[in-house]
Amino acid sequence: MTQTPTLPNPTDLWQATLQWQPSDVLQSRFEDLYQAIVAINQTLNLTRITSPEDFWEKHLWDSLQGIAPWLKEEALAEKPLSVVDIGTGGGFPGLPLALVYPGWTVTLMDATRKKIAALEQVSTQLGLTNVRFLAERAEQVAHQPSYREAFDLALLRAVGPTNTCAEYALPLMTLGGQAVLYRGQWSAEEEDRLIAILPRLGGQLREVRPMTTPLIQGVRHNVILDKISRTPDKFPRLPGLPAKSPLT
Repeated sequence: MTQTPTLPNPTDLWQATLQWQPSDVLQSRFEDLYQAIVAINQTLNLTRITSPEDFWEKHLWDSLQGIAPWLKEEALAEKPLSVVDIGTGGGFPGLPLALVYPGWTVTLMDATRKKIAALEQVSTQLGLTNVRFLAERAEQVAHQPSYREAFDLALLRAVGPTNTCAEYALPLMTLGGQAVLYRGQWSAEEEDRLIAILPRLGGQLREVRPMTTPLIQGVRHNVILDKISRTPDKFPRLPGLPAKSPLT
């Protein structure tokens, strides 16, 4: 049986881009995550990104660059947060966050039950006790009393149009909570469309933070939303509508 290659740990790139780097123990945990994902990928396609360098840049680094302010500020990092990773797919960005912050509670949400079952298996293998799982759609979860306006931080990576992501995230966020929408390219037109609909959802745009990936110099933008008022009960709309007909 061919052994999976070892995950790189370019501490100079961590520091240069995020002013942070993993401890030796955390790097070992990242390695365990990589090996577990690659192994389960043999039977279920969780991710197409399996080479060590690609996994480091497009999964680990990209997951953590979205929460760079927390990495830099110890006071932020030490506060135990309740996090929801909406449309987690292969477990990113949620699983790396759960490893970095064992005091945070991270809920992985995805409508594909096979993926959630696989992520439960990965989490058990890694001994993660701070990860929760929801094999449901965001439009349904957000209308359940135990989850509505229950999360301090919502993360959405490769989920859909920005306005759709806002409609998924804001009903799940506590007052004063934040959402990080992981985007690639970003335009003034897209920003204007987002700003126009946020008041209807109880949100406002805090900032758009540009980043450049360290290996291939790819373009990234983190769109940060604040929850400033209660989201009306009618949002999110029925399953499928936010994606089919984003708010305008």
